Amino acid sequence: MEQNCAIEMRGITKRFGQVVANDSINLKINRGEILALLGENGSGKTTLMNMLSGIYQPDEGEIYKDGKEIYIRSPREAYSYGIGMIHQHYKLIEVFTAAENIVLGLNEEKLNLKETNRKVQEICNRYGFVVDTDKKVYDMSVSQKQTIEIVKVLYRGAEVLILDEPTAVLTPQETQKLFNVLRNMKEDGKAIIIITHKLHEVMEVSDKVAVLRKGQYVGTVNTSETSPQALTDMMVGHAVSLNINRPKYENPQDKLIVRDLTVIDEEGIKKLDGVSFTAKTGEILGVAGISGSGQKELLEAIVGLYPVKEGSVGFVKADGQITELVGKSPKKIREEGVGMAFVPEDRLGMGLVGSMGMTGNMLLRSWRKGKGALVQRKEPEALATRIWKELDVVTPGINYAVRRLSGGNVQKVLVGREIASEPAVLMTAYAVRGLDINTSYTIYNLLTEQKMKGVAVVYVGEDLDVLLELSDRILVLCGGQVAGLVDARVATKEEIGLMMTQFNTRGK
Repeated sequence: MEQNCAIEMRGITKRFGQVVANDSINLKINRGEILALLGENGSGKTTLMNMLSGIYQPDEGEIYKDGKEIYIRSPREAYSYGIGMIHQHYKLIEVFTAAENIVLGLNEEKLNLKETNRKVQEICNRYGFVVDTDKKVYDMSVSQKQTIEIVKVLYRGAEVLILDEPTAVLTPQETQKLFNVLRNMKEDGKAIIIITHKLHEVMEVSDKVAVLRKGQYVGTVNTSETSPQALTDMMVGHAVSLNINRPKYENPQDKLIVRDLTVIDEEGIKKLDGVSFTAKTGEILGVAGISGSGQKELLEAIVGLYPVKEGSVGFVKADGQITELVGKSPKKIREEGVGMAFVPEDRLGMGLVGSMGMTGNMLLRSWRKGKGALVQRKEPEALATRIWKELDVVTPGINYAVRRLSGGNVQKVLVGREIASEPAVLMTAYAVRGLDINTSYTIYNLLTEQKMKGVAVVYVGEDLDVLLELSDRILVLCGGQVAGLVDARVATKEEIGLMMTQFNTRGK
């Protein structure tokens, strides 16, 4: 084993029933190194790291720390070996302070907040964190919560840190701050593993890249000696185009007119405050904002799934007549001839019925009554088969319960069904979340095809690079208000990132 090697995993195999999630994988991570772990969905990245962090135990293989074999049976044991994982979904107690969350679970008979604050400040000074130890978690931004998770791991003495999709909901400015911290930790000799899908960030911050494909180890390369295209080819196993075409549609017309839309949740909190915009035919209108800025409520209010306090949503029909949608149910909206398709954030709650197969879920969107109580299944079966083949849905068959599919495959079924309804307006909430690179670009192309057919596409996304490449215009939300509406062809990530976080007064 190399003298500088912190962790080595040899022949790691993990099975879930008949599914082999990891198949005899070998992986090394050195001290003072940032290793990016790449792979398509289902390639085994998170499963592998869950074994290193003690959540799972391998069926076969060995793990070595500093040349000695170790046995990790729990996250607590992982911490004892200096290994900590920062998960994508933070595990914090909202009503506790930062300090209380940091020491939560430690074997300390009495909490000494003064000593905790001293140790936390020492960690912050060393790596460049800013932490208010007395602040309650429910008052924190997403990036502040992530900081607490990282400090919590360091407080427990972690020398090997695993971060799962650490920039998924960060602004460009917050991402750069995180990268600076990671570089400082690297200089201090920490070994850092990042699981991510964002290739441009891999190229910026990592030293090496390890690639998995279908549960097997493909190889490790030096970041300085590779490219996004080469890494994609390694992940997928064949060449994949990483270009997003943005053709221009001639003579776009208003299709969806939203004016002064205000919605209030059950607790009386304003989720949208006077939001106004217009979506046009032959246009992809991107929607950017940090998590919880009102994106979910905006789309649900438009399609009749969220009550509207004030404002209007007008759908412009082919004859120029405007149909008001506010106050109408999704069923009523359809009955009035409004062609609206919606890919919600909640795939199996609001989008699909998990106990049904693909055919049954196609039937929900476009069913025809047969004679008596019979239902015509021929067309839904044909549609399910087409989506299965065209989007490469991994399933034993079109009548296999969708709740048993992976998140990425569930998303393929939902997106395929909504596009197949040939809508006039197509709204998507995180359409490629959970999808691998190959399928993501398939979805981008499908959305562009819809745009060029004259569909008004509203695309809520997390990746600003994709938003800038795919969209024609970008609506930026901050705290439920419109912070700006920009031309995607000339806007920058930094400009949008500032709007996402620094807009404090209602913009007109």
